[in-house]
Amino acid sequence: MRHFDRTFRLTTVALLCATAFGVAGCSDDNTDPSTQIGANPKLPDINQYLFPPMHLASVVGWKNDDEKPTVAQGLQIKALAKGLQHPRSLYVLPNGDILVVESKAPPAPSIKRPKDLVMGWIESITTSGGDSGPSNRITLLRDANGDGVPEYQGVFLDHLNSPFGVALVGNDLYVADTDAILRYPYQPGDTKITAPGTVVTELPGGPIDHHWTKSLVASHDGSLLYVGVGSNSNITENGIQAEKDRAAIWEVDRATGRSRIFASGLRNPNGLSLEPESGALWAVINERDELGPNLVPDYLTSVKDGAFYGWPYSYYGQHVDPRVMPQRPDLVAKAIPPDYALSSHVAPLGLAFYTGTSLPQSYRGGAFIGEHGSWDRARFNGYKVVFVPFSGGHPNGVAQDVVTGFLNEKGEARGRPVGVAIDKSGALLIADDVGNTVWRVTSSGS
Repeated sequence: MRHFDRTFRLTTVALLCATAFGVAGCSDDNTDPSTQIGANPKLPDINQYLFPPMHLASVVGWKNDDEKPTVAQGLQIKALAKGLQHPRSLYVLPNGDILVVESKAPPAPSIKRPKDLVMGWIESITTSGGDSGPSNRITLLRDANGDGVPEYQGVFLDHLNSPFGVALVGNDLYVADTDAILRYPYQPGDTKITAPGTVVTELPGGPIDHHWTKSLVASHDGSLLYVGVGSNSNITENGIQAEKDRAAIWEVDRATGRSRIFASGLRNPNGLSLEPESGALWAVINERDELGPNLVPDYLTSVKDGAFYGWPYSYYGQHVDPRVMPQRPDLVAKAIPPDYALSSHVAPLGLAFYTGTSLPQSYRGGAFIGEHGSWDRARFNGYKVVFVPFSGGHPNGVAQDVVTGFLNEKGEARGRPVGVAIDKSGALLIADDVGNTVWRVTSSGS
């Protein structure tokens, strides 16, 4: 036991040092992120570490009412709601009411490796410090006249278990908790649900629940639900059995709860959305860490039935990850590359296709993506909302910065964008889980 304690202390200290001094140790962080955006990203050589360097954006929040993110030309932004508790995702109901999912990670397992302790510490200092209030609930905002000032704000549904995804089909409201999809009765205009939820299907949860957010979308005809289930590790360090039915998008029969794996090899799929022109399922994916500051690019992709996207055995198609044992060349041979790289470690968590008409014409039909931001590269990447133009149901052009300024001039986090949505008026909504704010972006002339 004494030897274990000493090893534990030394390992923890080394990891903390790597965290504290990660910037100095990242001299190889010289790839231009723009070369990793698009269909053919630049993929440098693998760089493995005993203790990977970490660079954290300490949280300072938005200091006053005058502070707000910066928007692209032709746009303006203001807060739709403040003082929330970790707003993570957004859903707009047919009548225009906005559901804000406020959510915290589930409790971590009691037995942890030294690296897990450090990662828990990282998460605690890179998320909002306002943890005293309630969360794991859904708040309803009603802005009936579309002026950006809600006439009503109240708790719509609470006592949830780390919720994230929401989908409405008819009068059935589905909520993806971290361990199950629940169904609730809903009537248009409801401001609160008090009825208990019915479990549609259970999802992989704890005791290890590394990627706990479960994104959700319904098929066009409403008969099926698609839910993203992230991996239980970075690269199977918790054992391959911990990855059973994970790193995948499930297809769930809404009537029976029957489920199957729709697509696999997706380390952490989020932002599940149907592309409006083709009707195809798309998602944003958080790729693996600890191969260097410029590996592996996170990405936006269409999701094909039965496809395998590589995790954990390969990345960006058939580039083999040497850390995974035993190797699976048979699966690597099946791995398909994604559609569109977003550059490395931007941590995309939100995706919304623009079907409105109130924003400038250049945004019509494309995709807004909320990038939560990096922690494991010397130069911060992400921490913004970008726009990817689409044509004919596919990306067509370079990603553009739309909402920035979540980091201040010192590299401190005033906010971090997560989920994005389009409200009934066509404005862009952004859930900021560090700033505890929902932002609303409109045309500057509106």
